[in-house]
Amino acid sequence: MITGELKNKVDRLWEMFWTGGLTNPLDVIEQITYLMFIRDLDEMDNTRKKDSLMLGLSYESIFIEKENLKWSSLRDKPADTMYQTMQGEIFPFIKTLHTDKGSTYAKYMEDAIFKIPTPRLLEQIITALDELYAIADKQTDKKDVRGDLYEYMLSKLTTAGTNGQFRTPRHIIRMMVELLDLHPGDLICDPACGTSGFLVSAGEYLKEKYLEDIFYDKDVKAHYDNAMFTGYDMDRTMLRIGAMNMMTHGIGNPHIIYKDSLSDQNSDSGKYTKILANPPFKGSLDYDIVSTDLTKVAKTKKTELLFLALFLRMMKNGGRCASIVPDGVLFGSSKAHVDIRREIVENHRLEAIVSMPSGVFKPYAGVSTAVIVFTKTGAGGTDRVWFYDMQSDGYSLDDKRTELATSDIPDIVGRFKSIEGEGDRERTEQSFFVPKDEIVNNGYDLSINKYKQSAYVEEEYPHPREILAEINALEQEIVEGLRELEALIDG
Repeated sequence: MITGELKNKVDRLWEMFWTGGLTNPLDVIEQITYLMFIRDLDEMDNTRKKDSLMLGLSYESIFIEKENLKWSSLRDKPADTMYQTMQGEIFPFIKTLHTDKGSTYAKYMEDAIFKIPTPRLLEQIITALDELYAIADKQTDKKDVRGDLYEYMLSKLTTAGTNGQFRTPRHIIRMMVELLDLHPGDLICDPACGTSGFLVSAGEYLKEKYLEDIFYDKDVKAHYDNAMFTGYDMDRTMLRIGAMNMMTHGIGNPHIIYKDSLSDQNSDSGKYTKILANPPFKGSLDYDIVSTDLTKVAKTKKTELLFLALFLRMMKNGGRCASIVPDGVLFGSSKAHVDIRREIVENHRLEAIVSMPSGVFKPYAGVSTAVIVFTKTGAGGTDRVWFYDMQSDGYSLDDKRTELATSDIPDIVGRFKSIEGEGDRERTEQSFFVPKDEIVNNGYDLSINKYKQSAYVEEEYPHPREILAEINALEQEIVEGLRELEALIDG
C-alpha cells in the first residue's frame, strides 16, 4: 500500500491528466504506464550494463546512437522539443524495440498510442513522475513500489473490485511463491495474470536463489526469458501493463497472452510444473462458454470452482499449485463444491490450507480468503492436510492497512518448510495437521474452523455469597448517598 506523500503525488499526477483533458481512467493508466516504462528503460539499461560487467557477460545498449531518447536526456529538453521527441521518436522507438514481431512485447505495444494532448501537460507529468520516483527511492522496499503504484491506480477504476483487477498484496504473493519452492527448470503459469504480479515475484525469487544457475547457463537463461513464464488475461490493458512490468524486471520475452482461460480457447493440458494465481471470482458464467472438460469435474457456473478444475488440467503430474480462494470454496455444501474438494483430496494430494484474515484485500474487498496448496498426482496421495490460522499478515486489517511490527508470514513459510516437525501440534495451536479420514467424514469440509479447537483457561470466580455481600455494600452506599442529597435539598 502507498500512503502519505507518495499517495498524494499519484493523486496530483492523476489530476493533471483529468484537468488536461484525459478523463478515461484506462487511458490515464495506460499513458502513465508507458511513461513509467520509458523511464525504467533508461534505468534498466544502466543496470544491465553494470550487471554484465560484474558477471563478465556482453551487453549491447538499446540506446546506441539514440542517447537523445533516454529519459535522462528527455527531461532536460524544452516542453515543445520534449513533446516532439516523445511523439515522433520515442513512441515509434518503443514499438519497435523488439525486432521479433511475434514477441509478447511487440504484440502488445504495436497499438500503443500517445494521447497526452499538449507539450505543457507532458512537461508537468514528466516532472511529477521524477518527483514521485525520488520519493519512492527513499523507501526501504523499492522493489514493491511499482506494484503498489499499479494497485493504487487500479483502485481508481470503478470495475476494479468486481473484475478482480487489483493487485494481490506483494507480501502474500511472496509467501505463496516460497511455499511452492520454485526451480530454474519450472514452467510457471498464472491463468489470470492481470499486471503479472505473481510472475514477477516468481522471477525475483528465482534470481535471488539461483542467480548463477540462470545467468551463467545460456540455455537456462533462454528458458527464463522465453518459456518459463506464461500468463493469460482477458483485458488488453492488463496484458500490456503485465508485459511491460515483466520486461522491466529483467524477463526478456514473457508469454503473456489474451485468452479466456475457462473457455475452449484454452487447450493447455499437462503443461505446467507450477501454477500461482488469484483468479477473479466474478460469480457465474454461462455453461456454453465454459470448457466442457472443466464442468465434468464440477458441474457449476461458479468461476472459483472452475478455476480449481482448470489448474488440475493445466499441470503436469507432480505439478504444484498455490491459489487464493474465497472461504466459500472450502465449506460450500453444493454438489459442485463438494465434488471439486473431493477431486483434490481423493485423486491428488492436498498439502495445505492457509486461512487468511478478512482484511487482507482491503480497501478493495473484505471477503475472507485462504491459500490452497496442492500437487497434481492423478493417483491420490492425501494422507493429512496442514492447516494454518493466519492472524496477521503484517498490516492492520482496516482500510488504512498500516504496517505492523509483527507478521505470521515468516512463521507460515518456516513451519511449512519444516512440515515434518508439525505432527505433534495440538488443534489449539496456530497450525496443525488433520488426517484425511476426518476430512472425508466431514463431507470434505476444508474450513479451519471445522477442526481448530479453542484453548479454554479455567477462571476462578468469587463465591456467590461474596458477590451478594458486595452488592449489598454498594446498595448501602447508594442509600446513604440519597439521604445526604435529600438533606442538602431540604436544607
